[in-house]
Amino acid sequence: MKLSVIALSAGLSLAPMQTLLAQESLSGAIQNGDVDLSFRYRSEFVNQQGIDEDALANTLKTRFAYQSGAYQGLKLALEVDNVSAIGGETYNSTVNGHIQRPVVADPTGTEVNLATLSWQRDGMNLSLGRHRINHGDQRFVGGVGWRQNEQTFDGYRAQYNAANSLKLDYSYIYNINRIFGDDSANGNLKGDFHLLHGHYQLAEGHQLSGFGYWLDFDQAHALSTQTLGLSYQGKLAGLTLKASYATQQDNGDNSKDYSADYKMLEVSTTLAGANLKAGMENLGADNDGAFITPLATLHKFQGFADKFLNTPPEGIQDLYLGLGTSLSDIKLNLTWHQYDSDRGSIDYGDEWNLSAGYKLNANVSLLVKYASYQADEFANDTEKLWLMVSAKL
Repeated sequence: MKLSVIALSAGLSLAPMQTLLAQESLSGAIQNGDVDLSFRYRSEFVNQQGIDEDALANTLKTRFAYQSGAYQGLKLALEVDNVSAIGGETYNSTVNGHIQRPVVADPTGTEVNLATLSWQRDGMNLSLGRHRINHGDQRFVGGVGWRQNEQTFDGYRAQYNAANSLKLDYSYIYNINRIFGDDSANGNLKGDFHLLHGHYQLAEGHQLSGFGYWLDFDQAHALSTQTLGLSYQGKLAGLTLKASYATQQDNGDNSKDYSADYKMLEVSTTLAGANLKAGMENLGADNDGAFITPLATLHKFQGFADKFLNTPPEGIQDLYLGLGTSLSDIKLNLTWHQYDSDRGSIDYGDEWNLSAGYKLNANVSLLVKYASYQADEFANDTEKLWLMVSAKL
């Protein structure tokens, strides 16, 4: 919805007033900005072997967002989120003390989710403040948007997008606002973080990305790493191919002296209206450490049950098969995962994931998700079920 100035006399129409606002300097940019209000209600149920009580989290996220108009290339963006529990907290939010129940990492509270001042000209965008940063498929850097409290980044960012085939993105970050909120001892991670991502269109249907991440944490030294990699996505003979490779080593005050590789390959195709995919993702390990991605949107990878948010010491190999289709207007996705170690011969377990999404209209959507992890030699059997309604005004 647009903010506008109310006409002060009956003879003054709204259109001339909006033109006047556009010609004003700072006040016009502020008053002619966009305001949005959105809501996301979610019910999350968790049954986990080894914990007597189940978890049931009914939470509502309310987001107020404001985007100013432009003034000499300058823009202001602001988001404020509130997360509330509906009907009590019968789950372990990581800060409410309910450790007798499984974790649902959706603590309640109100926070500034986004606050940036940006300047844009000739394909260059410079910004400072609190950012949302999603690189590529978010395997290495992302906002963890699935959780009710989003992960955001405090610092400075430069983006270049003048050429249609080339995009460059560099950020210097000094604080990471994690999903656990300000009330948690783990709510913020401070340090010196350099995030570099480049994207190049090789040809129509063929894209190459390169990235480098230099993470030096003030306190969580075990997460301090240097990661360099490449990823490719393209279409060939009716197949969609995705491939990625990265190498990682210790950085900063990390006490480990290790080197590990990341490898991913996925092939998908459409057959009789259904999307079929098969893939492998490998986070390697050596004697001293395993490949980690502490800034990723981890819920997107290695199963909805979130059993591998931290890479096991012996690394992990995820083999998966997926099927996606539509039934009327309902989008259905089914995925099976088989998890094994990278080093040794450890059978971690397997997992089924199912999701069904339906859009009521342009502003309201529904989602149902289910995950079933069957443990073999890692973690415990876990079932999760989500019901979610998203709406925006």
